[in-house]
Amino acid sequence: MPEILDQARTQVLENGVGLDQAGVLAVLRLPDEHLPAALQLAHDVRMRWCGPEVEVEGIVSLKTGGCPEDCHFCSQSGLFASPVRSVWLDIPSLVKAAKQTADTGATEFCIVAAVRGPDERLMKQMREGVAAIKAEVDIQVAASLGMLTQAQVDELVEMGVHRYNHNLETCRSYFPNVVTTHSWEERWETLTMVRASGMEVCCGGILGLGETLEQRAEFAAQLAELDPHEVPLNFLNPRPGTPLGDQPVVEARDALRAIAAFRLAMPRTILRYAGGREITLGDLGTRDGLLGGINAVIVGNYLTTLGRPATADLELLDDLKMPVKALSATL
Repeated sequence: MPEILDQARTQVLENGVGLDQAGVLAVLRLPDEHLPAALQLAHDVRMRWCGPEVEVEGIVSLKTGGCPEDCHFCSQSGLFASPVRSVWLDIPSLVKAAKQTADTGATEFCIVAAVRGPDERLMKQMREGVAAIKAEVDIQVAASLGMLTQAQVDELVEMGVHRYNHNLETCRSYFPNVVTTHSWEERWETLTMVRASGMEVCCGGILGLGETLEQRAEFAAQLAELDPHEVPLNFLNPRPGTPLGDQPVVEARDALRAIAAFRLAMPRTILRYAGGREITLGDLGTRDGLLGGINAVIVGNYLTTLGRPATADLELLDDLKMPVKALSATL
């Protein structure tokens, strides 16, 4: 057994203290023959410190495309020649999407907008949308609207938004290679305000942007410092027309090593499968990740890419005897 896994068994599994940056890097560098042991340990950590339940979430885009920022992985940027065009969703469509999400057994519905930060039009749409959803659907509402002011944070709390997603995307040292129209520090400032407000913090990123293993370990350590309630792990699904459109897909074994490493860095955090797992891991790898530290999934489609059918993920969870958190009676 490699020394880092022996260390993690005592430090993380027994004592609940996450690995530091050096420890995460050691896990990311493990040879393939030790990957099953790392995944098993990560699963044991998840079961010990989080329990067996899996949180299921659906997401919908309130405002798609036309974003002024230049995130190099994103087809919603208005600066790239990608096929996504700007679209707004009306309130009845938003409520319908929330109902469909609740019908899958999901407890969480996240409203997403492709913006630098919300303007008054978007905040008005959110006020009306959240109120309409809460009047008709028994589901918790989360939001992802970019960078916020303190007044906007306060307003979202008043609306009843219980969780805010704002991804750091990658580590601080690599961020300027991915985004140039705003800084990593600006994102961190929003997350700090959200945490202080009492909303749950959802913050993760995308692996496979061209970062090194050292930078991947740096990212895990920075997320651990933030201590978010939830970390969505995306794997780059290269989008045509974006600067990263020709970037290779993360290899499945590297993705699984990262899942184990991030779990060992953050033993108590919800670690959520997000975009890109279908092309990176496939069905078998998706199962391996659920048995290697993952304890939440986004079901259905993502913002601009297709996901697995929700029923496929729910059947897999049933097969693995993993109870869905607060499963709705409709299933």
